[in-house]
Amino acid sequence: MAKNQCFSIRNADSELVKREIKTTLEKRTVYRQSMRVWQLIVYFVVFWKVIFFASIDAQEFSDLGTDRDAFTPSTFTIMPGQSLIEGSYVFIDNRTTPPTNSYPELLCRCGATDRFEWRFGVSYVENAGGYLVTNAEGSEGRGDGTVAYESNVLFGFKAITTEQSGWIPQSCVIVEGFTPTSGDLFGTAPVPTVAIGWKLANEWRLDTAIRYVYAEGSEGWFNKWSPSIVLRLPVTERWEVHGEFFSTTTDGLPHEKTSSFLSPGTHFILAKNLELGIRVGWGITNDAAHFFSDAGFGYRF
Repeated sequence: MAKNQCFSIRNADSELVKREIKTTLEKRTVYRQSMRVWQLIVYFVVFWKVIFFASIDAQEFSDLGTDRDAFTPSTFTIMPGQSLIEGSYVFIDNRTTPPTNSYPELLCRCGATDRFEWRFGVSYVENAGGYLVTNAEGSEGRGDGTVAYESNVLFGFKAITTEQSGWIPQSCVIVEGFTPTSGDLFGTAPVPTVAIGWKLANEWRLDTAIRYVYAEGSEGWFNKWSPSIVLRLPVTERWEVHGEFFSTTTDGLPHEKTSSFLSPGTHFILAKNLELGIRVGWGITNDAAHFFSDAGFGYRF
């Protein structure tokens, strides 16, 4: 009799735990969906205010050529003697792990010559997961559902290799190293990128790039390849929109992954040397996150 009562109590406890887990998962799903909706609403309202209520004057505005405006970097460098500070906050709604929050993703670009710049940066991330939607780089995170925290610094350079002439594209090469300063892993990840682009009719720009990362994971080092393509369309002298496809494929893991995204975005030149940008995206493969948002700025001085 006592054994039967004990067995019944255990079954009741087990059912209670299952219901609590189910309720928690349902709440998490609702929270993620509401976060997406509210982020999109806030971004829309902010940009509506900026674009339609900012004062317009007669001075000319030149594009800052920010690299974090899209996954595909700009093919231009900073003018000698000038610097460009870029930063952003990134939210990634992962499919099977807790959401990723990455900030401030600061990047300082310092012009050395007409075709060469130095690059330095720093960032912090909650629940690292490979940073598959930005130009930043980090660890693959944990697969046990726990949240990983890490920070890193980057250093490198960017150099223009060709300038557009007819069908010869504007092109550049970026070489960076990402070194963790806290977190589960501490190996420096080398990240070379080659980008090419053409200025088309009506001031449109078509840019494409291939990015390679020799990344460190919990099971050793492996390769990541990230092709991307973006079409940038100026709407006004100060406002630009873009549509982009990018993907990351691993090579060297026990279970290879391909994370692909479709991503629209926009930026607005608020002042002569200040740019605000927003991009969002949706994963189109099973390995990709459901959704991401990226709000950032660029300041030239």
